[in-house]
Amino acid sequence: MTRYLMLTGLIIAFVLALGGCGKKDASLPDDPTQAPAEEAVVEEVVQEEPVAEEPVVAEEETGPTEADYAAMAPQEYGIEDVFFAFDDYSLSDPAMDTLDAVARIMREHSDITYVIEGHCDERGTVEYNLALGEKRSIAVRDYLVSLGVPRYRLRVTSYGEEHPFARGSNEEAWAQNRRAHFSRP
Repeated sequence: MTRYLMLTGLIIAFVLALGGCGKKDASLPDDPTQAPAEEAVVEEVVQEEPVAEEPVVAEEETGPTEADYAAMAPQEYGIEDVFFAFDDYSLSDPAMDTLDAVARIMREHSDITYVIEGHCDERGTVEYNLALGEKRSIAVRDYLVSLGVPRYRLRVTSYGEEHPFARGSNEEAWAQNRRAHFSRP
């Protein structure tokens, strides 16, 4: 027991001596029995420091994961609405350009399912707008499928005029409400 305490005290003194000076002390004895103890102390200190730092570095370097995208609204990572002309469900050239970009994003995040919501402006009957909204969402879905997005990942629904994006009874508001919007199920 006494030997253990002496050896521990010697190791502590050695570590303190190393920490207190920047160069090797020439007055240390060249006794070969002390060399392994000194090396063991140096190895022990070197092994302890990196272990404590590794988890912190690993957490800082992690980027977005699929789970992050699954929790986000599609608009947060670049999926944009598609807009339609009055009383129409055909896709314009700008709408197809938007859907080309949407399809690329959807293919990158292949395990995420989307709902395509068809919307209309306030003109027309409730029944007519529900049918038109459905035709809009189906047109968008079919185009995305033609670009390689699996059909089973795309659900369609229609809200007709029930969920307007813009309030108002003018062409500016109506144009913003004639859309296909992407959401999560």
